[in-house]
Amino acid sequence: MSETFPGVIVIGAGPVGLFTAFALGMARMKALLVDALPAPGGQCAALYPEKPIYDIPAQPMILGAELIERLVSQAEPFDPAYHMNQRAQQLLACEGGWRLETEGGLVLTAPAVIIASGAGAFGPKRPPLEGLEQFEGISVHYMVKRAADLAGKRIAIAGGGDSAVDWAILLAKTAAKVWLIHRRPQFRAAGSSIDTLMALVAEGKIELVAPGQLAELKGESGRLSEVVIDDLAGGRKSLDADTLLCFFGLLGDPGAVASWGLEMQNGRIKTDPATMATSLPGVFAVGDIATYPGKLKLILTGFAEAALAARSAYGHVFPGQSLHEVHSTSLGLPGKTGP
Repeated sequence: MSETFPGVIVIGAGPVGLFTAFALGMARMKALLVDALPAPGGQCAALYPEKPIYDIPAQPMILGAELIERLVSQAEPFDPAYHMNQRAQQLLACEGGWRLETEGGLVLTAPAVIIASGAGAFGPKRPPLEGLEQFEGISVHYMVKRAADLAGKRIAIAGGGDSAVDWAILLAKTAAKVWLIHRRPQFRAAGSSIDTLMALVAEGKIELVAPGQLAELKGESGRLSEVVIDDLAGGRKSLDADTLLCFFGLLGDPGAVASWGLEMQNGRIKTDPATMATSLPGVFAVGDIATYPGKLKLILTGFAEAALAARSAYGHVFPGQSLHEVHSTSLGLPGKTGP
């Protein structure tokens, strides 16, 4: 792709930011990706590289790391510029568009900006347990980077959402023992996943501890020997687990974005769902950071928003010109003359 193609700043290189790079490329614009993490992928790469994802079109199941790899490959023909380890700090109006400054001293200017920063800076919600810190990173974890590392372990999993249920199902294949702990017998996960979970419970491959709540951790030198559970009825139960996985969700912070003069709602940027435009001209938002009535917080929703934002950005990059919709099968990709 020619370096003379005008750039659009994309803040965030998670899955939606990566697809934004592709959508911009298809419209003859170059993505200037900026992200605080050291490599593309956002939460999928940093927190859930081996988490199975089931709601990507044409992919019955794909791991987080594989999804990122394919999105990077899809955008590659358009030569996006990656500026990693760069946390966005200031966004200022300037002649011809916008000026982005990062904490690392990087300065980028462009006629349009697309914010795809997800939940912003994120970290796990941690259970309020005494002495938790000594076990963290050794036998207590908030993510699974390599499922193979947990083979043969006795694993207690705490949580009631998709992450907890999905990992319980996956790890039951190789772990010595899996307990799933939740305050209620009902789980907030996909129906098909719950059916699979209950089948594994019936087979004795997963033990449910529900209702149950983490009460105490026992062990030495960061190595767990017991996870004590409050049964919420005055009793306690001890699990001889050597690993605890906590999936209570993430705490997100929009960070500097909240100080840029954008109209916000509950920590998210209010957008027009028809164009993904924000309250600042030439600035658009997509993915989890964007909100509007009826918003579905799904990756596939973010992909569709990326296409809308790229189309909307075109009018700021090429003033007075209209973007003529062309199917990708007709347009093709740079350097390719056929399928």
